[in-house]
Parts: sequence; structure tokens; C-alpha cells
Amino acid sequence: MIATRVFYECVLYNLLKLLHILLAITAVGSNLSYGIWQGLAGNDPQRNSFVLRGIKFVDDHVANPAYLLLLVSGLTLAAWHWSYTTRWIEAAIVLYVIVILFGFAVYSPALVGQIEALERDGITSAAYRSAALRATTFGIAVMLPVLGILFMMVVKPALG
Repeated sequence: MIATRVFYECVLYNLLKLLHILLAITAVGSNLSYGIWQGLAGNDPQRNSFVLRGIKFVDDHVANPAYLLLLVSGLTLAAWHWSYTTRWIEAAIVLYVIVILFGFAVYSPALVGQIEALERDGITSAAYRSAALRATTFGIAVMLPVLGILFMMVVKPALG
């Protein structure tokens, strides 16, 4: 009976870990694709409008929900097999909070501003170029702590 319970717990843990990894691939992969989408749009205003709206949709309906589910699955995995006081888990949680706050409070509004500037002022305007640079800079900035989290999850370094 105990062996059966341990077996099912092991299976459930590994399935949750697989889901966690799939969510990370989905969230991070979506974010990393944004630059490719924009590069393909070139300087065509119609393609850029379509691409930016597509990026906003993917960000709101795919990447961000995946990041939120990553928190749930990650905290569950940590409670199940690790400890919240494990240094690399603590560091990852701090980085996660930074990513979520910065993403929702800074990157997402910057992307909306880029879309609005494109449609209001056109792709060749200084306002659009400024908004595009701001959104791109914030997008890259939000990915830096994401890469830090990925490092923590893969390497599990012994911190301080």
C-alpha cells in the first residue's frame, strides 16, 4: 500500500514537473518570438499593426497566463520536493516577482503605447520610433530576470 502511494506521488510529481517545463517553454518561447515577429513585419505599417496586435494578444492570452500557472506549479513543486527556504528557490521567487511587476506595470503599457503611436502617428514618426524603442528596451529588460530564473531552475546553484 505504501509502495503504491509512493509510486503515484512520484508519477504525479513528474507530471507536474513536465507541465511546469511546458509552461516555461510556452511563456519564454512566446516572449522570445516577439522580436522575430517584428523583424518580419519590416517597415510596413499594416504588417506592423497586425504583428503588434498579435504580440499583445499572445502576451495577454498565452505568455502571461503561462507565467501565472508557472507560479502555481513551481510553488507546488517546491513545497512537494524542496523547500521555499532553499536559496535558489528564494532567488527565483524574487526574480519572478520582479518579472511579473515589471511586465504588467511597464512592458505591457509600453507595448500598448507602441501600438497607439503606430496607428496615431505612423511608422515613420518620431513618436512611434520612441515608443518602439521603449517597448523593445523594456521587453529585453524583462527577459533578463527570466533568464536568471531559468538558470536557477536548471543549475540549482548553491547560493550563499
